[in-house]
Amino acid sequence: MEVIETSEYVTIGELVRLTNVRYSTLKYYTEEGMLPFEQAEENLTRRYKREQSMAQIQKIKDLRQGGKSIPEIKAILKQ
Repeated sequence: MEVIETSEYVTIGELVRLTNVRYSTLKYYTEEGMLPFEQAEENLTRRYKREQSMAQIQKIKDLRQGGKSIPEIKAILKQ
């Protein structure tokens, strides 16, 4: 876990462990364009910037707890 916590990039599975958010939820956020990633060409693995992604996930969680819908959150994130 220490290695994950200091890595610049992490996989979606590692984000699940770091944020305690379900895999399917993070995949949905990714597919909806709410969670940016980079893709390594050699094996097509999605890589997420750890600090940026964790902050984005927390922001989404806060907005959801505040009663915002997914379309509303997407609009807020694009600002």
